[in-house]
Amino acid sequence: MEPTTTTTSVFHRQDAISLAVKGTLYGSGAGAFISAMQNTLTKSPVGAASFITRTGSVIGLGAAVGGSYMFFRAASANLRGVDDSVNPAIGGAVAGALLGIRVRTMPGVVGCGYTGGALGRRFSGGGVRDEVARKEGVRAHTRRDVGETIEVLGEGRGIYGAGWEERRRARLTEKYGVNFDEVK
Repeated sequence: MEPTTTTTSVFHRQDAISLAVKGTLYGSGAGAFISAMQNTLTKSPVGAASFITRTGSVIGLGAAVGGSYMFFRAASANLRGVDDSVNPAIGGAVAGALLGIRVRTMPGVVGCGYTGGALGRRFSGGGVRDEVARKEGVRAHTRRDVGETIEVLGEGRGIYGAGWEERRRARLTEKYGVNFDEVK
């Protein structure tokens, strides 16, 4: 009869600080990439460094999430003495809670900690809703018809008010010394 051997895995402590620094660097790199992509997709003209000035908060958020995930994953493994699937869950809950701070309520922080905000987006329609459709809806409710504008200003007054054209011609004549009365 052969002897049975049992293999037990020995837990090795992890350096939580060095892992947190690595996670912070990886997270800030990912945040910089996402910030650059957001900056590229803006319609207004931007400079080379505007991925830091305009959407740079994403870099800081990525660094905080990456660093806190790695630190709490390693710290919980060291405290528990076991390297199992609970440790990444604890790290993910803390990192998700950082994402939930923007909600500014404790249920929002806890909810984002355990779901990453996925449930809120799913049930409220956020993230799925088309931004173009939202903007068109806003324009449809706030746009005025040209006829309505003429009614408000009065017929023949135009946008600048009665007598604007004559005042403009007088200012130009005074400034440039040219008679603009013949020009129509």
